[in-house]
Amino acid sequence: MRATLLYQAGDVRVEDVADPKIQQPTDAVIRIVVGCICGSDLWPYKSAPFTEHPRQMGHEFIGVVEETGSEVRNVKRGDVVVAPFTYADNTCEYCRRGLTTSCRHGGQWGINGVDGGQGEACRIPYADGTLVKLPVAEDSDLLPDLLTLSDVMCTGYHAAHTAGVKPGESVTVIGDGAVGLCAVISAKLLGAERIILMGRHTARTDLGREFGATDVVAGRGQDGVEAVRELTGGFGTDTVLECVGLKDALVQASGVVRDGGTISRVGAPQYPEVPFGFMEFLRNITLTGGVAPSRAYIEQLMPHILDGEINPGRVFDRTVGLDQVAEGYRLMNDREALKVIVRP
Repeated sequence: MRATLLYQAGDVRVEDVADPKIQQPTDAVIRIVVGCICGSDLWPYKSAPFTEHPRQMGHEFIGVVEETGSEVRNVKRGDVVVAPFTYADNTCEYCRRGLTTSCRHGGQWGINGVDGGQGEACRIPYADGTLVKLPVAEDSDLLPDLLTLSDVMCTGYHAAHTAGVKPGESVTVIGDGAVGLCAVISAKLLGAERIILMGRHTARTDLGREFGATDVVAGRGQDGVEAVRELTGGFGTDTVLECVGLKDALVQASGVVRDGGTISRVGAPQYPEVPFGFMEFLRNITLTGGVAPSRAYIEQLMPHILDGEINPGRVFDRTVGLDQVAEGYRLMNDREALKVIVRP
């Protein structure tokens, strides 16, 4: 089959790799119908050193079950399924607590002999625990919306959920990427009364307004902090959802949260130390968040998509074929696209 491989920074290729096969009785093999490029894929795309053993890329995908191992019970050949961005057995003590990203038997796509999601097919370990059946056909118009359940919609929701967003509260979302926009959707779902979106790209922040943002602040650093403070009577917001992953964004988050408030960080951190010291301690700021256990949220969020209440698939603004995936990476890296769908 054909799959996306990353050799080094800026060097993405589509090459032939071994066809996936059932290796364990708990495996399934799916034919990928649609995948996409994640903002987190851009970090290695910007910085990875050269390797002669490239990893398969992609961790967000929907497919059709082609084959199942002898112990697979929850899905069958022909089912349309979505895969969260990590696989998990969904039965261990961590999974039972909803922390599927810490599954004792789980792991990441594209490494240790497991296929990635930007290719023609994929072997799914622990298929019963990993895959979620979708009540749609493989050509459904809802596929882009449902594809967000593999990562960005669930990550945005994780930010709002762990921050404890409640009806009537005020929220600041830092970052106008796909996760930040899904965090806006999530804050609205949880009943936030005021949602301030901090971002500088007008097309994205306009979409954020359509998703539920009540205010947009384009300023960064102290200018951005002062703008949010002015909007909130000098106090800041009850919660802040940090969806970037840079140190400056976290510093900005501490500036716009009110005393006693909560910051949830879900942007993959590109910094080694958390810049919280004695002043933040004195303000009783809670810092939470982390990697989103998407599998734990998929079935909770899916009905909101199926009934048309939310349309997170609008974050996709470009589509490329598998052979054009390198161009998809370039478009996202150069900020010419918000999020790119890949169709094998």
